[in-house]
Amino acid sequence: MHFKLLSDKDLKAIDALSGSYGGVTEISKKIELLREYETRKKIAGEKRFAEMLEKAEEYAKKFSKVEDFLEENEIHVTKKGACITQVSGFQAAPATFDCIKKVAENGDVLFPTEMISVVGLTDNYVYSGDLLVTLAMAENIMGASKFCSTNLLGTPLPEERFERVEKVTGEKFERRDLGNGLSQIILKNMGTAFGNLGGVEVGNNNHLVYLDGITRAALETGANFFLNPSWSTIVAACYFAREIPNLSFKISMLLSTQNAIQLRMLMNIFKEYLRDDGTTPIYEINIGNAVTPETFIQCCDELEASGLPQIYLAAHLRINPDLGMADFNWTKNAYRVLAAGKNITIKYESDGESRPYDTMEAYFLSDEERNEKAELIGNVIYHKCIRCDKDAKEIMRRGHETRFAKVSYRK
Repeated sequence: MHFKLLSDKDLKAIDALSGSYGGVTEISKKIELLREYETRKKIAGEKRFAEMLEKAEEYAKKFSKVEDFLEENEIHVTKKGACITQVSGFQAAPATFDCIKKVAENGDVLFPTEMISVVGLTDNYVYSGDLLVTLAMAENIMGASKFCSTNLLGTPLPEERFERVEKVTGEKFERRDLGNGLSQIILKNMGTAFGNLGGVEVGNNNHLVYLDGITRAALETGANFFLNPSWSTIVAACYFAREIPNLSFKISMLLSTQNAIQLRMLMNIFKEYLRDDGTTPIYEINIGNAVTPETFIQCCDELEASGLPQIYLAAHLRINPDLGMADFNWTKNAYRVLAAGKNITIKYESDGESRPYDTMEAYFLSDEERNEKAELIGNVIYHKCIRCDKDAKEIMRRGHETRFAKVSYRK
């Protein structure tokens, strides 16, 4: 017996939501337009971010290059197993800019190719130019292959946002009035004001609020890669983005894919809603911190044997102290995965040292507090980049291909 993951009612509501934004083809076109640097640069100027972008362009000229490191150390790729570099915590434009500045001044750090941001998609973050400028620095100037934004389900939003989604989909969302025209989805399990460690609690039909948030961000800024924290939002996103080829998702570690059984559950979801060309909107899965390298390798093997398109698997090499056990270090395990000829994305939630705002607290600051603490947060990201650089260089010395942002290459 086979049970549909989405009912006819669910499908109708999701279709109505995408239709309210002009339909899947129009959404895809608008995303692509807003990914062009000249478009972003023009909007950034209108929102008073032009100087920041100009300075970031100058800093980009000072970055060290992969080719120089390889030549100086006489390194060649001799083994199977590729490494993708990823750093988390790029908390909006000021902190991202501060990190870029510090890396440029250092002059000897290869910049990661994937950047993760855990910032609630508040109206200010999405519509003030803050997110758009962050994306412009990350994707257009640094040449990051992916910049992941996060829609935290408990983010306070104008009441009119919820009313619109209710009218379009015919569903109701349980929320509280915060005053000043703001409302918030009511979350009943433990967590923060932004929602159960980033939105794991997705009750009832709240996946529609998740989809609405990412769609508005995509149409305003060209953001096209989003963290996806919950089973229901993964299912909904796979269906929603089937006909939006430039929209993709990373599955959060908070979903806790800690074993191959859970991976198989995910693969069944992917298979249910593949695109017509056989691809899936899911680009990457964070494998949970509990896994052994043998389990990680098993997950790689099962993905390869599944017939699904390539999906990347990421492992935290270092985590901030309030995300897991103290002194967590998965570096040697990553070497074992690579030695087995498997690809791995190495992710840094921390550099392994204790620093101010190297905690999840930085993920849940208000827009105002985050900007006030931008230099401290930027310093944390900078040290994560240094840790990533050191580990990645050791991986290259071991003969594995290792991928960085375009700014770290001569060509």
